[in-house]
Amino acid sequence: MIDIDGSYGEGGGQVLRTALALASIIGADISISNIRANRPNPGIKAQHLASIETLAKMCDANVEGLHKGSKQITYSPMEIRGIDLCIDIGTAGSITLLLQCIMPAAIYSKENVKLIVKGGTDVAWSPSIDYLQNVTSKALQKMKYKSNMEMIDRGYYPEGGGMVKIEIEPSKIKGYDFEKLREDISGVSHCSKLPEHVAQRQASSATDVLKKEGFDCDIITDCADYRSRGSGITLWSGFAGSISLGKKGLASEKVGQIAANGLLENLHSESAVDIHLADQLIPFLGLAEKGSLTTSQLSGHLKTNIWLTEQILDVKFEIEESEKRFKISIE
Repeated sequence: MIDIDGSYGEGGGQVLRTALALASIIGADISISNIRANRPNPGIKAQHLASIETLAKMCDANVEGLHKGSKQITYSPMEIRGIDLCIDIGTAGSITLLLQCIMPAAIYSKENVKLIVKGGTDVAWSPSIDYLQNVTSKALQKMKYKSNMEMIDRGYYPEGGGMVKIEIEPSKIKGYDFEKLREDISGVSHCSKLPEHVAQRQASSATDVLKKEGFDCDIITDCADYRSRGSGITLWSGFAGSISLGKKGLASEKVGQIAANGLLENLHSESAVDIHLADQLIPFLGLAEKGSLTTSQLSGHLKTNIWLTEQILDVKFEIEESEKRFKISIE
């Protein structure tokens, strides 16, 4: 039995997602206590419940203590197998965070894993679906990860209603040394149940900021009548992305500027990957037992994922700090 203190590091839902995914892969029983202890409302929420239930079905796992508000669970996985499921988180809970829990284990199945997930595609405190498709998935492809993802509907807070379809193939990931990848800037500015000019103004203001810094960009607009109301913009270039969501009282121009300035921080740095992608890649580097990346800072999420991966997979990461970046590697 592996015992994990869920209050370690950033002490949020990431501890659950990473720990259970890696335990499923090595077939180890695991107990997690103090779940989300560092959050205003500790314990398991609807999004985490759906993630664990889906992973448990994929692994024929026995789970004790699994209910909303639970602060401790015991998880005992069996063999990972292919599944074909439709999952409804039931709220605007993040689809992308659920997929983060599933994606590491799915490639160890003997058959394809097929999921349709309903919930939020563009919600706070999580990667947008466009980020997952165009930044995370692009990076994982370098490690020979095989998946196909399609957004069917967008879902915003609080109504949700988004839908994503994904199929993941069994594959053996390989180590990869991530280096700065210079590509043209792309993006999508979107809105639903709002005037089309909202998405257009977000895109225009982001374009103005980027062009002033000498960067060309191609930002498309997605204005549709999805099931919920909201707006946002995601920009990406190479292994870096930036997300900004619309909210009441925040001008559309400001939404675009926030996204552009966020991306510029990475483009002007010497880092290979942005700070959010860095922590997402750590479990995969641990599974490959080889590879490296550079990033501009050691975020709480990144340090937590390094600690968890070392605890469960019995690997060791090296961290080298230079004046402008951190290099994280495993040999």
